[in-house]
Amino acid sequence: MSIKVEDYFAPATFQRMKAFADQHETPFVVIDLKTISDAYDQLGKCFPFAKVYYAVKANPALEITELLRDKGSNFDIASIYELDKVMSTGVGPERISYGNTIKKARDIRYFYEKGVRLFATDSEADLRNIAKAAPGSKIYVRILTEGSTSADWPLSRKFGCNPDMALDLLILAKQLGLVPYGVSFHVGSQQRDIDVWDAAIAKVKVIFERLKSEDGITLQMINMGGGFPANYIQRTNDLETYAEEITRFLKEDFGDDLPEIILEPGRSLIANAGVLVSEVVLVARKSRTAVERWVYTDVGKFSGLIETMDEAIKFPIWTEKKGEMEEVVIAGPTCDSADIMYENYKYGLPLNLASGDRLYWLSTGAYTTSYSAVEFNGFPPLKAYYL
Repeated sequence: MSIKVEDYFAPATFQRMKAFADQHETPFVVIDLKTISDAYDQLGKCFPFAKVYYAVKANPALEITELLRDKGSNFDIASIYELDKVMSTGVGPERISYGNTIKKARDIRYFYEKGVRLFATDSEADLRNIAKAAPGSKIYVRILTEGSTSADWPLSRKFGCNPDMALDLLILAKQLGLVPYGVSFHVGSQQRDIDVWDAAIAKVKVIFERLKSEDGITLQMINMGGGFPANYIQRTNDLETYAEEITRFLKEDFGDDLPEIILEPGRSLIANAGVLVSEVVLVARKSRTAVERWVYTDVGKFSGLIETMDEAIKFPIWTEKKGEMEEVVIAGPTCDSADIMYENYKYGLPLNLASGDRLYWLSTGAYTTSYSAVEFNGFPPLKAYYL
């Protein structure tokens, strides 16, 4: 394949990032904060009726938190460690949701003592923990959704519960002195099929109606999670198309008087802002007659590219080398046989690619630094620079 950088970055933006990158030793990721700012503005324009809760797990850098704080974002938090980091920048508890459904009772208490009053749940045991450790708090229940086959990074069955159980939990929440506030779902990360939002919103509508008519409980919020796309090799619809369709789905089910709508973007806000820069360590063949080359680079699954697992996320890779292209296997530098990024999906790189050449992995602002191993084989975590 031949990647056109201009399909991913404005030429001036990429040249500025590359000029900076050329002064630093690989591997590292360089992230353009203006690109994130523009993405946040676009999301607000497409969904003017929604509140944004940035999914901190995508990239917890203080530079990003501070940028989004100043733009008015709220924050979806998964742990006490993320909580402390985000609140250290001056973000108040009223702008925070504890979105992880798997949490210790003492961590719930920690959030509560810090002032957080919005909690996700999907099980009775967790709900009872919230009632004890965070009395009177607002609760939203996460439901299971379909659509995992059309998402590049599915979220499977680990999170969420059946809609019938969600009804039971919201009723129990009221009995326990909590506020049954809403329902959440997540259709999978990098979701390509916009119609899965339609099915999920329809499930939420049934829950809203049944609780109101059968139990006198009026829910106030729908948390639609993330799932909006970043710009990788495989094309998706643009955000405007997503917004237009999802807004139509919401109005078909709820009319013009929508409940509070929450979005939890991570990937769609920051992925396109990053360029991960690596160096070719070796180029080799496995036999004298082998057709394909193996390209070993100084970054791999354990240093920021874990989302290449099962070749789920296909990052655009660009190099300055030109000329005839040949299919390659791309692997990382560690002593682990699983550290192969792409073998089945056939990337093409120039035949004259050699040790010391640089590879530029585009759209790598999300889920790279936060997934990087601490010290596997002694390699340090992936460095990051913010422009």
